[in-house]
Amino acid sequence: MARWQEIEDEFAEFAAKVRARFDAGTNKTIATLRRDGAPRISATELKFEDGEVTFGMMGGSMKLLDVRRDPRIAVHSPTLEPPADAPEQWPGDAKLAGRAVEMPTPGEDSVPGAGYFRIDVTEVSLTYLGVPADHLVIESWDAAHGFRRRARK
Repeated sequence: MARWQEIEDEFAEFAAKVRARFDAGTNKTIATLRRDGAPRISATELKFEDGEVTFGMMGGSMKLLDVRRDPRIAVHSPTLEPPADAPEQWPGDAKLAGRAVEMPTPGEDSVPGAGYFRIDVTEVSLTYLGVPADHLVIESWDAAHGFRRRARK
């Protein structure tokens, strides 16, 4: 696992592209695990600040209950459609996975029952179309393999 800052420090260009995909819109999709182990997807917001990826959840929400029971999560960036007339200009999408670690709510915005978390990152991926737009480019990072870049037709 890694703090986001470690990925930014070691793979700055990759981290900047991933962050740009996540910053492209407010609503991200988070996957948590239900009590029976089945996946649950929900909307969420997150921030990249002070070397961390952070997010909050309203008290009593099912995803908050999920994360407090099992901290394994995955988050997908906002989905953008490739431009029909220039698909190679599609910025792609990004995903990250890891463990949610509960933290004190910053500032004076604490709401009783709510949760505030950082993500200890286990993997990050970025997918986009190459130039020419006849292949997919997958850039990824995980603790076992480090940074990798692959292309698929």
